[in-house]
Amino acid sequence: MRDDKIIRRYEARARGVTDSEVRRLVRTGVWTRLGSGVYIPSGIYAAADERDRHVYRARATMENFRVGTALSHVSAAVLHGLETWQIPLDAVHATRNRSGGSRQGSGCVLHSSKFTEDEVTSRDGVRVLSVGRTTADLSSTLTFEQAVVVGDRALRIGATTLDELNRVVERMGRHPGRAKAARAVRFMSDRSDSVGESRSRVLMIGAQLPIPEEQPDVFDANGRWLARVDFLLPEHGVIGEFDGRIKYRRDGVATRDAEDVVFQEKLREDRLRHAGWVVVRWTWADLQTPNTLVARIREGIALAARGSGPMGTFETRKLAGQM
Repeated sequence: MRDDKIIRRYEARARGVTDSEVRRLVRTGVWTRLGSGVYIPSGIYAAADERDRHVYRARATMENFRVGTALSHVSAAVLHGLETWQIPLDAVHATRNRSGGSRQGSGCVLHSSKFTEDEVTSRDGVRVLSVGRTTADLSSTLTFEQAVVVGDRALRIGATTLDELNRVVERMGRHPGRAKAARAVRFMSDRSDSVGESRSRVLMIGAQLPIPEEQPDVFDANGRWLARVDFLLPEHGVIGEFDGRIKYRRDGVATRDAEDVVFQEKLREDRLRHAGWVVVRWTWADLQTPNTLVARIREGIALAARGSGPMGTFETRKLAGQM
């Protein structure tokens, strides 16, 4: 299905719009040029967010590529609805099915890499490399943190599996980024609920902290359910909670609903502490000072070691589609 917001020169000509009129529409700001012979009404483009603008440019770019090319890397990630935390969206990325001849131009990066047709899918009529291939390609070029964020989201929404990702990495052969991609895939998880949780887990991995259980259900000594928590270090008696929710208005004054959320959260945390768990909580701001956050988690582990330990059990829930 073609996006009828995009205007192609040959379609405009068929409706009687001359080339000089097209140039005038662009010059006066009525249309925005997306690529050679491809335009969009400027009002629509201006109202779009960064991701939608990237989609428009990506679709326009594909209008001028030969058969055998597919959108890839961050452009494919955007079309697949994956998380693109801190990945620049200024350039459209596509891959030609050949072993050499990559090039970079204004607003476009054209990669050259062999792929099979089973690694290609279609998004609204545009050829796009599959989620598994896209995740692996990005993992070979991005930072470890960025790659895990992308992969966690892909796994969480069921768009790919760890088995598929490992197969794609195997097919990378002697690609210089294969080891980098393999390490990122090894630590991806389908249990992460947010970018903040993915980044928190990456922080723990990098700091050589124990790798936590994610999204487990915690019970007291009598088998009564207490809570589902973000992170659990069962051998150390510590629960980690990433708090990315907005509980207050922008003026800093708590609303009645926000106050109730805070109160319920306090009761929940009291139950966990009463059962013997040490709870360490952090926010987006804490992720900007990783050394301080790591020290707090280590202090929690030390505090739990001095206590009697938790009285209860935990159970890691299985997500839909997980074997």
